[in-house]
Amino acid sequence: MRITVTFENDNVFQHFGHAKQIKLYDVQDGEILSSKVMSTMCSGHASMASLLKVVGTDILICGCIGDGAKAALTQAEIEIYSGVTGSADEAVAAFIEGKLSFNPDAKCDHH
Repeated sequence: MRITVTFENDNVFQHFGHAKQIKLYDVQDGEILSSKVMSTMCSGHASMASLLKVVGTDILICGCIGDGAKAALTQAEIEIYSGVTGSADEAVAAFIEGKLSFNPDAKCDHH
């Protein structure tokens, strides 16, 4: 499984469509096998959703996200865990343990 986190300064970035980086985690049998940070080189929810599909994302952990982005990600069959704050590594560890605190109704301020 591949978990992707919107990423900035080791934390979950809070505006999905404007994330300049993502961190990819490859997880198998409850263990992180590898992780890497990559530049998104895109802006906006449609291009971000396309990128996440191309890199093989199964799960997205992010901060705030708009309805258009949610629709694009759902269409790409990517599960969304929004409203997450703090350390990206800790968020992924909590997800693996089934203890991730998230808010499916988290929206960006301008939406």
